Amino acid sequence: MVTGAGSGIGRACAVALAAAGALVHVVDLDGESAAAAAEAIGGRAHVVDLARGELIGELPAEVDILVNNAGFQHVAPLTEFPPDRFELIQKVMVQAPFLLLRRTLPHMYAHGWGRIVNISSVHGLRASAFKAGYVTAKHALEGLSKVAALEGASHGVTSNCVNPGYVRTPLVEAQIEAQAAAHGIDADQVVSDVMLGRSAIKRMIRPEEVAAVTVWLCGPHTGYITGASIPVDGGWTAA
Repeated sequence: MVTGAGSGIGRACAVALAAAGALVHVVDLDGESAAAAAEAIGGRAHVVDLARGELIGELPAEVDILVNNAGFQHVAPLTEFPPDRFELIQKVMVQAPFLLLRRTLPHMYAHGWGRIVNISSVHGLRASAFKAGYVTAKHALEGLSKVAALEGASHGVTSNCVNPGYVRTPLVEAQIEAQAAAHGIDADQVVSDVMLGRSAIKRMIRPEEVAAVTVWLCGPHTGYITGASIPVDGGWTAA
């Protein structure tokens, strides 16, 4: 099961997991995107608003791999950050993964095998200005992932985070104008100075590269990796 799988990183993960032989449950808020992604890979589409916790009980419980990817961004100074937007980010990016773990872990435990991959971010390890909701949520997801790793170890279940830098996705493209306004600079400067300023490799990572790490964590040679946060950030956190 991959959340936010209608586009971007989520869709790339769904495609890569299907190519590796998995039947993928494609979960997305956008019904058209979910249906298109599921059809392309022979998966099953589920249209769910993950902010509504009561709806998560409608999703399949019998999954062996859970990829918590769904999320969104809001850029604003702390003093102007809308409280309702902050709350919504936490519901989608923290509460929903928690509820999905509660739903799917019993099946994984019963079968003695499971893989949880949380698509975190470099912002789960570092902070940036104007992203209070997103940075808070990603740090919380890191903690949730570690708890799942400790509790799941004796059941053959691993839990890890993948921490990309800026990925060339619609989510990031939409941020450029917002960041330009927040920093008072033009769009080109946002990419070169803000998004790639702390990265040693001066390009954005592709969704397919993040998906490759996700599939690797679900493979036969990574059963001893758990509770980890794997930076795919172009050297951002090395500096």
